[in-house]
This record gives sequence, structure tokens and C-alpha cells, in this order.
Amino acid sequence: MHRKIDIEALCAEKGLRITEQRRVIAKVLSEAQDHPDVEALHERAAEIDPGISIATVYRTVRLFEEAGILERHEFGDGRSRYEAAAEEHHDHLIDVETGKVIEFTDPELEELQRKIAEKLGFRLVDHRMELYGVDLSREG
Repeated sequence: MHRKIDIEALCAEKGLRITEQRRVIAKVLSEAQDHPDVEALHERAAEIDPGISIATVYRTVRLFEEAGILERHEFGDGRSRYEAAAEEHHDHLIDVETGKVIEFTDPELEELQRKIAEKLGFRLVDHRMELYGVDLSREG
């Protein structure tokens, strides 16, 4: 379900100054097929530009998050992970053994969440769902 999002273009839209190191970090994030943490981002960015420090990655990620370009997730493994802010809503299923994250959408589930909020007297404005499980194909 991963969609490629041009983070550098989003930075330009938000008026963020793009340094060469921010450009490298934006490229790594745009190409990520997973939800990397800062250490993984630093490792990938350093392959392109060995001069990028982990502190630069932390500052850039925080800047991108504050600008609404990145979303931070805590998937229960003690690490903050990042993905480009989604244009369409999606939920996450996390494999507790491998840490693999699967994105999914389910219209019936979305409708049920809206109905639950209404039943409790609320209009749903946002939500985040994270399911944690074990891959049955590996159980045996």
C-alpha cells in the first residue's frame, strides 16, 4: 500500500528551506518502503552523504514532523518510526515478532468507528488504529 510521496516537494510547499542534507533525508524518506526510525534513516542517508550526523537527522525529522510533512508512530517497540503524512487515512497491523508494519484500510471498520463515536455523542474528527499480532503462517 506504500505510495511514494515527494517529501522535498512538500517541504517547498510548506516554505521550508531545503539544505543539501535535508534533501538527502527527504529522498531517503520518500523512497522508504517501511516505517524507519531515526537510526535507520541515518544509516540510509549516510550511504548517500557520509557527512550527515545523527543529530542532523533528528533535527530534520522533528522539523518535518512539526511542519506536518511526517507522521510519527510508536509501535510498542520503544522506537519512534516515521512515514510521510498520508493523504488518505490508513491503519497499521504490526507483527510483534518481526516489527513488520502492514498498512490497510477497511471501509466497514471506518464506518463502525464513526457509528461508535456517534452513539457516544461525538462526531469523529480523527483516529489512529494500530493492531498488534503474530503471523499465523509462522506458527506451527
